[in-house]
Formats: sequence, structure tokens, C-alpha cells
Amino acid sequence: MTEEQSRFFWLLYPGSAGPPEAWRPLSDAVYWERLSRAPDRRELFAPAPDWADDLQRVARAVFAADRYANRKKGFDRWTRHIALSVPVSDPGRWQRALSSLTSLLGTVTGDRWELSFRPSGGELVRGGPISFPAEQYAREVALFSGGLDSLGWAAQRATVRSPHALLLVMFEERNFETDQDRVYDAVYRLRERPVRRLDQSQTVRSPRGAGIRLERSTRSRGLLYAATAVHAAAAERIPVVHLPENGQLALNPPLSAARSGACSTRSVHPWTLHHLNEVIAEVSGGNADAASALRVTNPFEALTKGEVCAQARDAGLPQQVLEATLSCGAPPARQADGPSLAHCGLCFPCLVRRSGLLHAFGEDRTPYAADPWDRTLSSSQTSNWRQLKRWLDTECTVLDLVADAPLPSDARPEDLLEVVERGRDELRTLVAWADSRTVRQAS
Repeated sequence: MTEEQSRFFWLLYPGSAGPPEAWRPLSDAVYWERLSRAPDRRELFAPAPDWADDLQRVARAVFAADRYANRKKGFDRWTRHIALSVPVSDPGRWQRALSSLTSLLGTVTGDRWELSFRPSGGELVRGGPISFPAEQYAREVALFSGGLDSLGWAAQRATVRSPHALLLVMFEERNFETDQDRVYDAVYRLRERPVRRLDQSQTVRSPRGAGIRLERSTRSRGLLYAATAVHAAAAERIPVVHLPENGQLALNPPLSAARSGACSTRSVHPWTLHHLNEVIAEVSGGNADAASALRVTNPFEALTKGEVCAQARDAGLPQQVLEATLSCGAPPARQADGPSLAHCGLCFPCLVRRSGLLHAFGEDRTPYAADPWDRTLSSSQTSNWRQLKRWLDTECTVLDLVADAPLPSDARPEDLLEVVERGRDELRTLVAWADSRTVRQAS
């Protein structure tokens, strides 16, 4: 079968110089977002440097192309060949970062990417003048999704007494904006310092009249999140961006061979963060190893889901707030005729969530659409549960950690394996709890 290439040409604004023949134009207009949340109208206290504007534009272009290129057209119905042209302020610098960037995109999405860069010229759109003094800038920035991990980190940092603000970068989850607001409000009530919120959109419009259905896998979403947080940090001169994800899901070792490669998400995998830091260093003119370089890091790399939940509890968050978070990989409320619930209860993120809340509270009262140990469910509905149980009965070694994706040279595989094993123990506790529950119901 001949491989089909999807070609996309990012426009700085509608009406700017169009793409070559056979290339599809994309721009900020494909994002469904309020004018106040457009890339040039963000509530930041200082302008971002050109390289950070470029990074965010590249991430938005990548995410839009990711949604517009359907995996079903790939030779294996997964791997795609995507070409993307993006205007940047310094094409030479981005060309030097190309190797790191394509490695990053290949790691995150599992696709073949060909990126080209052209001069943005004087076409860049800027917001109005910004006059906030440096002492009012935020001192910390973190991604805040409304999930358990980001909630736990935000609660910890919001309760640190400081005159300097904590900036939380949020992306609206369609159909769950109210839930995200509720979880954010819980953090805001705990605050011992100023807390600011930066809302962004991740919703890409369906193309009209083109017969194209948007791709649903959205593996590049994590890069969009990270680049937006980096953009905010660069604007307000913050040297570290926190992307909180418990260590077991950050590594996300596949439960089976069918989940290998980018079939398991790698948004905060150590190898992903390594490449992202390399890109930032190369396009910002810095050095990835320099203490002054802006870097992204995962503050929960050494913690399991249960340990994150326990820390969130100890930071003052009640159980019902943790249960109101968003974790599901396939929320039923987004499915046609599905129940209006945020969690299916059957996907791997839901299973890890269940084990984490059980570890911290001894119970999990989250309303799930189904329980994977329910014997009335179909085989397809319980496949994750069966694969999990088989995986827990199999030894996990350091070699298993690198079989799916490499680790950066400064990683400590033995420490990472210890996190995975503690997480597996939490999952075994969940399995034992479910088995005992099934026995009681049967009797």
C-alpha cells in the first residue's frame, strides 16, 4: 500500500500568503476559543520572547494537524506521515532544533513528521502594551488539568505562604468545564498566596464540507499543554515549568504488546520531557544543562497515584473534591447516547485512579459508568481489567521500562522501577478489594 502524506500549511492569520498546491491551510481559526483567549490576548504580565511565541505556534499547528490527519488512512491504521510548514521568527534556529523536535513528535504521536519553517516577517500579531512591574510577575507556573495529579500539586503549592503568585495554566475540557471550575475553586479556597488562572482552548473545529472526520487519539495534546505553560513561564521569567503526573502513569509501561509505542500515551514520559527541554534550549539560544535555562519537569515523577492522592489529602483537600477530578480516557458524557458521567470506570486511567483513591481513603465513591469486575459486561468492556491482572502477575524489570521508549541519560532506572512496583502494589490491592467484593455479592 502506498503511504499517504498529509500536508498542512499554518497561516498567521486568515488571508495571509496561502499554501502551495495540495497543502491544506490551517490557522488559529480552527480552534474553538473566545477572542479573549486567542494567542495574542493572554492575561500575562509581560510579553513572551519570540522563541516562546514560536514554540506555542508550532504546538498549536502540530495539534491541529494531528486532529486533521486521520489515522485510518495510515498503512497500519495508526502511523501517519505528516508534513507541516510553520512561520517562525528565526527559521535557522528552528532548523537546528529540527532533530530534537521530530524526535519529540515521533515519541509523543508515533508518526513520521516533516516540519519546515519559513520566516514570519512582520506578520506577527501582538497584544497591547503591558506595564506590570517585574515584582508582580508569578514565581511558579504549573499545568492544571482538573485531574488528580495536577490538583494535588496545585494544592501543595497554593498553601505555600508567599507574596508571589502561582500561575495555573488550564485547558477547557469540553462538557466538563463546571467540574474543572469546582476543582479549581477548591484550590483557590486553600490559598496562602496569590493564585492566577490562565484558561486556554484545546477544541479544534470540524472542517466544514470537506468530508473529513477529526482524529480522536490526540496524542499531541500534552505538547500543546506544555508549550502553553512554557510560553507563560518565558513571559514572566519563570525558570521551571511543572507538569505534574504520577510516576507510574508518566512512564506508562504498556500492559500488553498491543499497547506498545504511542498506543500508550507519553505526554510526561521522561524521554518526552528530555526532548522538549532540548528543543527549548535550542530555540531559546540557551543550554539544556545550564542552571539558567527554562526547563519543564515532573514534580511527581517519584510518586504513585496513591501517594499523590495522599499528599492532596494532607494539603487539605477533602475526599469529595478529589473524587470530582477528571481522569477518564474515554468519558461516557462525550459519547453518543452515553450517560452524563465523567468516568467510564473501565479504561486504564480509571483503574489507576481507583487504586489511588482506595490507597488514600480506603474507598472510592466516584460515580463510574461500569465496574470492570462486573460479570455481566462484555469481553471487550473488561479487556483492560484482564490485561491488568495478567500484567500484575508478570515480573516487571528495568528492561521492561526501556522496551517501549528509551530513558534519558540522567534517569535512574532503578528508582523509576521502584515507583512502578509501588504502583503495581496499589493496583493489586484494588484487584484484591474487587475480588472480595465479587465474592460477597455472589454469596
